[in-house]
Amino acid sequence: MRRLDLPGYDGVGLRADNPGPLTLTGTNTWIYGREPCWLIDPGPALAAHLDAISEEIDERGGLGAVLLTHDHVDHAEGVPEIVSRFSPVPLAAARGEVTVRLEDGARIGPFEVVASPGHSPDHLAYVVGRLAFSGDAVLGEGSVFVAGQLTEYLGSLRLLQARRLELIAPGHGPVVLDPEAKLAQYIAHRLAREEALVAALADGGRSTEQLLDAAWADVPASLRPAAAVTLEAHLEKLAAEGRLPDGVQRGGGPAGPAPAAG
Repeated sequence: MRRLDLPGYDGVGLRADNPGPLTLTGTNTWIYGREPCWLIDPGPALAAHLDAISEEIDERGGLGAVLLTHDHVDHAEGVPEIVSRFSPVPLAAARGEVTVRLEDGARIGPFEVVASPGHSPDHLAYVVGRLAFSGDAVLGEGSVFVAGQLTEYLGSLRLLQARRLELIAPGHGPVVLDPEAKLAQYIAHRLAREEALVAALADGGRSTEQLLDAAWADVPASLRPAAAVTLEAHLEKLAAEGRLPDGVQRGGGPAGPAPAAG
């Protein structure tokens, strides 16, 4: 169990022991504040991870609420057990069977809610001061796959950029100590993918495989299905802007918990 510090803020990350090509070094669970504290993304239902979360909550004087950035299994599987242990603690998220349904601009505890759809339609970030808990909207390493709403996703990155954040606590990877550079990198990465895709379309690429070969050639084979999901998000954006040629294969791939391969 690795602990992640948030310099200058009364919070801690607990990284679950679920590493893999789609979860990177594991899922980060964040606990912020005290008397009560606030839990962001319980993570997978691993006994050792949930026990460590419970111990940290007890040390911090109890739990105010469980907050979800999104409901992918690697972030939300531990919800039932944590809610049971600290009943009647509320569960707050953008969708599902929740106690508090959140939307952009809402406030809960010390946090302002920032809608950040893209990786998933229900995705939220939580901002307190100049610290953002970003879930899979921004990672500590690598890029994210975008399963739709690419225009909205880019908009949310720019909104976070405008906040001049000091730290980003991501859903995977290390704490982001230079949010300005990271957010600029994420926006530039998406626009570079779009530029490569537009060039491939201009060269006559129409099939999913042709477009992936041209614009996502750096993605390993194991992550190609996730890249296909992101490709579809880019095609959706181009179509909405009237920039998608006729005859392009559509459909992408199945959505899932993968944060990488963007």
